[in-house]
Amino acid sequence: MSALASVPLSVLDLAPIVQGKTAADAFRNTVDLACHVEKLGYNRFWLAEHHNITGVASSATAVLIGLVASHTQRIRVGSGGIMLPNHAPLIIAEQFGTLESLYPGRIDLGLGRAPGSDGATQQALRRSPRSGLEFPQLVEELRALLAPERPGQAVRAIPGAGLDIPIWLLGSSDFSARMAAELGLPFSFAGHFSPEGMAAMRLYRHLFKPSATLDRPHAMIGVPVIAAPTDEEARFLATTQQLKFLSLIRGNRLPLQPPVESMDGLWNEWEQSAVQQRLGAAIVGGPETVKRKLEALIAQTEADEVMIVSDFHAHADRLRSYEIVANLKQQALAARAA
Repeated sequence: MSALASVPLSVLDLAPIVQGKTAADAFRNTVDLACHVEKLGYNRFWLAEHHNITGVASSATAVLIGLVASHTQRIRVGSGGIMLPNHAPLIIAEQFGTLESLYPGRIDLGLGRAPGSDGATQQALRRSPRSGLEFPQLVEELRALLAPERPGQAVRAIPGAGLDIPIWLLGSSDFSARMAAELGLPFSFAGHFSPEGMAAMRLYRHLFKPSATLDRPHAMIGVPVIAAPTDEEARFLATTQQLKFLSLIRGNRLPLQPPVESMDGLWNEWEQSAVQQRLGAAIVGGPETVKRKLEALIAQTEADEVMIVSDFHAHADRLRSYEIVANLKQQALAARAA
C-alpha cells in the first residue's frame, strides 16, 4: 500500500518575495496558494516567523494567518512557527485566542525557540541572550494562559483562556523533540533545512508520554519539494531554492531569484557542499520521482504527516507543483480503494 494514501499532506509558506516584486505581491500569492491547496485537499497551511530576511514577508505571522483563514473555509491555518522567545506569552495567547475566536476549530499554534533572525535583529526584538534557554518556561506560561481560567487567576488571556488551540513544538534538533515527548504534544521536525537531524523523529516516538492532548505520538516532517512534469524541468526550477540558500550562506539575503541553466560558476566547492547539505532532504523531480522519494521519506521517518515547502520564482510553477503532489496522493487513494 502506498504511504501517500494514509499520510496527510500540508503546506509551509514563508510569503516569499520574488525578485522584482513586493511584499504585497507575496501576500496575494500566499492567499492564492492557500485557496489552491485547500481545493486540492491539503490538511494545513502554516506560515513561519522570520525577521530581517529579504525575500521573506511572513514576519507578522499572526496577521497573515488571519488573512489566509479569512479567504479559506476548511483548511487548518497556523504557525510553523511562532518563535516564542521573541514574544511575551500573553501576547501570543491573545493573538491566537483572537484567531481561534474568529475561525473556530481551524487554528494551529506551532512554537519554535530559534530567533528566526540574526544577532542585530535579536537585539531589535529585545530578545534576551538567554531566551532560548527559557523556552520550556515560556511554553508552560503560554499553556497556562490558554487553559481554562482558574479561580483567583490574576492575568488572563482575553480571548484565549479555555480555548482548544492545538499547540505543536517545532525543532531542527532533539531539544524540542524531547520536550514534545515529555509534554505529550505533537512534534514537527524542520527537515526542510536541517535533514541531518531526522533521528529526532525517532527519539520523539521513543520518549513520548501520553497526555490529555495526545494518547500516542504525532510527528510531522517538513520537506522541500520541487515537482514538475519532468525530472529535467524540476532540476532547472530547483536552482531557485539553491540560489536562495546560497545567498543565506553568504549572508547576502536576496529575493527569490529566477532559475538558471546551471549553478556551475555561481558557487565554489564549499558553498555547493553547504547548500546541498541544507537541502539534503529535498525532493526534486517529475511525478514518478517525487512519488518514490516521498514514500521513501515517509517510510524512513515514520511520519504521521508531511509538510511541504516549495520555493519557485514563478507563482504558476509553485501552484503546479502542489497540484502534481496532490494528484499523486489521489492516485494512491484510488489504488487503495480499488
